[in-house]
Amino acid sequence: MPDATTAAVEPRILAVRFSSIGDILLTTPLLRALRLRYPAARIDLVTRRSFRPLLADNPRIDTVFDLGPEERLATLAATLRATNYTHLLDLHGSLRSRTLRLLVPGPWRGYSKHRVARALLIRTKVNRYPPGTPPVPERYFAAARGLGLRPDGGPPEFFLSAAAEAEAAAWLAARGLGGRPLIALAPGAAHATKRWPSEYWRDLARSLVAQGRDLVVVGGAEDAAVAREVAAAARLAGASAAGEFGLQGTGALLRRATVAISGDTGVMHMATGVGTPVVALFGPTVQAFGFFPYAARATVLERDLPCRPCTRMGGPVCPLGHHHCLRTILPPEVEAAALALAGA
Repeated sequence: MPDATTAAVEPRILAVRFSSIGDILLTTPLLRALRLRYPAARIDLVTRRSFRPLLADNPRIDTVFDLGPEERLATLAATLRATNYTHLLDLHGSLRSRTLRLLVPGPWRGYSKHRVARALLIRTKVNRYPPGTPPVPERYFAAARGLGLRPDGGPPEFFLSAAAEAEAAAWLAARGLGGRPLIALAPGAAHATKRWPSEYWRDLARSLVAQGRDLVVVGGAEDAAVAREVAAAARLAGASAAGEFGLQGTGALLRRATVAISGDTGVMHMATGVGTPVVALFGPTVQAFGFFPYAARATVLERDLPCRPCTRMGGPVCPLGHHHCLRTILPPEVEAAALALAGA
C-alpha cells in the first residue's frame, strides 16, 4: 500500500536520466512499475533532446521534458518548479542532475552507483560489491523507495511509433530483405575496446548468409564505415542501415530481427526493449557493473580473464595490448549462439 505521505494525493513524479541509450531504457521497468501501481499519477521524465525518441511513445509517461544542447538548465528548472512534484527521482547522479536538484528544490532521492566497489574491481579485480547487489534497472528502484514498488521481472520497454515501423518495413522491402529470417548485427561501439574485431564481423556475416539468413547492420553515423564492410560481406543478403535511421527507426529494424548480435552498447538494450533476443559480446566490462541484458532472452559471451574488468565503460586501446577479452570469442561460437536463440 502507498505510505502515509502518498495516501492523500496521487503522486506527481519526476524522474531524471539525461543519458545514454542503455541507461535510459533501463529506467523503463521502474516507469512501468510506477504506472501500474499509480495509474492516475502524473509521471514525467527529463532527458537530453537527442534521446527523446527512446521515450516519446512510452505510454507510462505523461510528459518527456528534453534538454537541448543550447538550452539553459535554469530555464528547464523554472518549468519543472511549476508542477510541485511530490517525488523527485534522480536516476543519473551526475553533476547536471545534482545541479537540477538545487534548482528544483524538493524531496529528491537517488540510488547507489557503488562507485568505490566498481573502482576497486577495476583496479584490484576483487569484487567488493555488497552481496546480492541487483542489476542497474533494479538499483533505480531505490530512488522510488516509499512508493511501495518492486520489480516485476519484465524487460525494458522501447515503444515504437507507427511511422517508424512503416519506415523500417519499407526500407527492408526496397532491399529485398526479410523474405528469409532476418538477423541484426551491431558492430559499432563508442569505445574501441568494446568492439569485436571487424574481420570477425565479416566472417560471421558470410557464414550467416550461407545458413540462409538475411542481415541488417545497424548503428549510428559513426559506425557507417564498418557497417558497410560487414554488409558487403553478406552481398545481396545484407544491407547497412547505420546512419540512415534515428533511434526509433533502428528500434523498428531490430524488432523485425529474429536475433540481434551486439557488443555492450545501447543497441543491445534497444533490442531487448523491443523483444528481440540478443547475443551480447562483453569484453572490458563485467556483470557486476549491472548492465547485462536485463530480463530478456539473451546469451552473453565473455571470457573469464584475470585482466577483466579493465575499465568502467571501455577505452581507446587494450591496456595490455592483446584484447584477448574479445579476440578469443570466435565467429563460430557467436553464430551458434545466434542460431540457437533464433530457433534454428
